[in-house]
Amino acid sequence: MPNPAGGVRHRRPLGVRRRRGAWLVGRVRRALGCRSSRDGRGRSDAGMTTAEYAVGTLGACALAAGLYKVVTSAAVIGSLTDLLDRALHAT
Repeated sequence: MPNPAGGVRHRRPLGVRRRRGAWLVGRVRRALGCRSSRDGRGRSDAGMTTAEYAVGTLGACALAAGLYKVVTSAAVIGSLTDLLDRALHAT
């Protein structure tokens, strides 16, 4: 089918349905300014690489370990126990 802007518009074969929700993904990508490799302008660098994922995972694990140490400390456990005792025995 000819396209008014020139070129040929590609259509899916009959009986082939688009993935449910794919239109929303396309709209979000366009709103965020992400380019697909189909538009001829190249790909954007919007995603994280494997090394960035690894550094992010290590940072999240370090934060979780620090929070675990704080929450399991004697001072925090004592404060939470006192708070719960006062809440349960309040009249």
